[in-house]
Amino acid sequence: MTVCLGNICRSPAAESVLIHKLSQSGIDAEVSSAGTADYHIGKDAHDLTRKVGHERGYAFTSVADQVTPTHLDQADLVLAMDHSNLENLLAIAQNDEQRAKIIRFGAFGSTVEADGIANVPDPYGFPEEAFIEMYNQIEDAAEGLVTAIQGDSLPSIQQRYGHQ
Repeated sequence: MTVCLGNICRSPAAESVLIHKLSQSGIDAEVSSAGTADYHIGKDAHDLTRKVGHERGYAFTSVADQVTPTHLDQADLVLAMDHSNLENLLAIAQNDEQRAKIIRFGAFGSTVEADGIANVPDPYGFPEEAFIEMYNQIEDAAEGLVTAIQGDSLPSIQQRYGHQ
């Protein structure tokens, strides 16, 4: 599950990219997305998320939802788009099993920030270039996640970067 604030920009983009990349790699996995806030429940992804995504060959099938503890139970891995969403997810989590699934998506990317993990900045309210940069970063992290799954290094990455 990919998670951002409103579930109309970053997390549906990451959901679509992951569905595509995992499928290309022959990895059978269900991917979903949700937001930590209820701002856009039931709405389609942002126009620029869909426009830039379609130009890159991605499809969008989900609508905005708000993450709940039940979502955390159902997911094997919960990918927060930034530190703020990570903190929100940890507050939603009701037990250690749920918390153990939560990691910042940037932990799988090649871009690094001061704490070692890049946040995926929210492009909402910004021009198309911000959405292009968002996709560049999401694609990089998605490729890293696919590599981690294929190399069976996902558990060690979760252990190293979990809750960061």
